[in-house]
Amino acid sequence: MNQPGILELVSFGPQGWGKALLAGAWMTVLIALAGYSIGAAIGSFGAWAKISGSRGLRIAADTYTTVLRGIPDLLVIYLFYFGGSAVVTAVGQLFGAQGFVGFPGFLAGSLAVAVTSGAQFTEVFRGAFKAVHAGEIEAAIACGMGRWLRFRRIVAPLTLRHALPGLGNVWQVVLKESALVSITGVAELLRQTQVAAGSTGLPFDFYLIAGAIYLLISTGSGLFMRRAEQHFSRGVRRS
Repeated sequence: MNQPGILELVSFGPQGWGKALLAGAWMTVLIALAGYSIGAAIGSFGAWAKISGSRGLRIAADTYTTVLRGIPDLLVIYLFYFGGSAVVTAVGQLFGAQGFVGFPGFLAGSLAVAVTSGAQFTEVFRGAFKAVHAGEIEAAIACGMGRWLRFRRIVAPLTLRHALPGLGNVWQVVLKESALVSITGVAELLRQTQVAAGSTGLPFDFYLIAGAIYLLISTGSGLFMRRAEQHFSRGVRRS
C-alpha cells in the first residue's frame, strides 16, 4: 500500500489531518497570545519595581527575574499544572467532590508561559526605559507636563520604540514555549501532531509539517514586528 503524500496528509478531506493541525495551530497562537499579554503586564510592573520602586520591591523583582530565568520552563508548567490541580482537588473535596480534579491545561500553560516570559519582559522594559535620553524627559518637565502627561506622550512612546526589538524576541520565545503546554493535554499544534503521527505511523512526516507551520507563524509574526518597528521609528535619524 502506498503511503500518502504530504498534500494528502494536510488535506481537509476525511483522510487528511488538515483540520486537526489547523485547530492545533490556532490553539498554539491563543496560548502564546494569552501568555504574552499577561507576561507583558507582569514585566511592566517588574520593570517599574526595578526602576522606581522601593528597596523591597527591587529585591522582589530581582529575585523573580533570577529565579524564573534560572529554572526550566517545563518545570514551571509542571508546577502550575500539578500545583493547580492539587489546589482545585482540595477545594473540590470540601464541596463533596471525589477523586482527582485537574486544573485546566490551557489556563495552567498560559499562566506558566506568562510568568516565565514576564521575567524577560521585565528586563526588556527596564533596558528600554534606560535608553530614553534624560534630556527628553527634562524637556517635557520644562514644558510644564505633569507626570501622567509626560508618561503618556514622552516616556511610554519612547520606551516602546526602544523595546520593540526585544519584544519581538520575547514573542518568538513564547511561541516556542507554547509547545511545552502539550504535556497538560491541551490540543495545541504539537499535541495534535503527536496524535496524527501515532495514528498514521508517519512521525517524521507530521513533525516536519509541524515544523513548517511553526516557521510560518514565526515568520509572519516577525514581519509584523518589523513593520511595527518601522512605524514607531518614523522621523528617527539612522546612522
